[in-house]
Amino acid sequence: MRNEKRENKNDTLFSDREFLKFLPKVLRARDFRLYLEGGKRLVDLWLIGGRAVLGHKPPLVLRELKNAAERGLYSPLPHPAEERFLKALGEIFPGRTFRLYLDSGSLDKALAASGFTGTIPLWRPFLKADETQGPGTQGPDTPILRPVLPWSLGPEILVLDKSIDGSFPAGELIPPVLLAPATRALYNIIATMKAKGSGQRKYKKIEKVLTDSLWRRQGIYLWLKNDMDREKYKALFLHFLEGGFLIPPDAREPLILPISMSDGEVSKLAGLLR
Repeated sequence: MRNEKRENKNDTLFSDREFLKFLPKVLRARDFRLYLEGGKRLVDLWLIGGRAVLGHKPPLVLRELKNAAERGLYSPLPHPAEERFLKALGEIFPGRTFRLYLDSGSLDKALAASGFTGTIPLWRPFLKADETQGPGTQGPDTPILRPVLPWSLGPEILVLDKSIDGSFPAGELIPPVLLAPATRALYNIIATMKAKGSGQRKYKKIEKVLTDSLWRRQGIYLWLKNDMDREKYKALFLHFLEGGFLIPPDAREPLILPISMSDGEVSKLAGLLR
């Protein structure tokens, strides 16, 4: 399995956002589409690197955010929200221990304090436990993981095997205003992962063009078959943007097939992938 090279640093998952500046101003995001200034609409195949894998307005998540905000729970103080969040994580990663950090900078400092210098594999939902999950990613049995979970406001998480738990310092207290919606998002992803056929949407027109294309498919993810330099990927990014699709701003990240697309959108995407 090939791991992403991060110069001995587990920096943010989204490492080249400069390409996003090519987009017109985004006025609204709903489900798997972005609505732009001027009336144009994009199908989002980036989905914040997987943080919006269930869409930009996942069910009940915003309600939890609003309720916590109305109670003034912005401070990083002890609160039952942490216990609920860890319980939800335990359903996805049974038998593991966890470290929570406010952001990637805090996570990096903790890794430096522990003496850890390797690359942490990512974990993505809707892939088989024994399936190599693209560059830098692995299944849930890896001793240390960094999950990509469906809530873009945090926290950052390390998933640890109990055998290495003592090697890592304690995590941080996270404001409940972040933990409450994150917990709801976790239960959303748990329910979706348990649903029959989750992550196995066919999209037959897309399957037909992949054999001779730049892409290979694993579940809902499309990875580039070969490395691509920045200028070539920039041209590809702009080509998709012109065609009405947002792809990741970093060539190491996968395209994510949305749970729902219209027949016209599927046909158009198949043409671009070809």
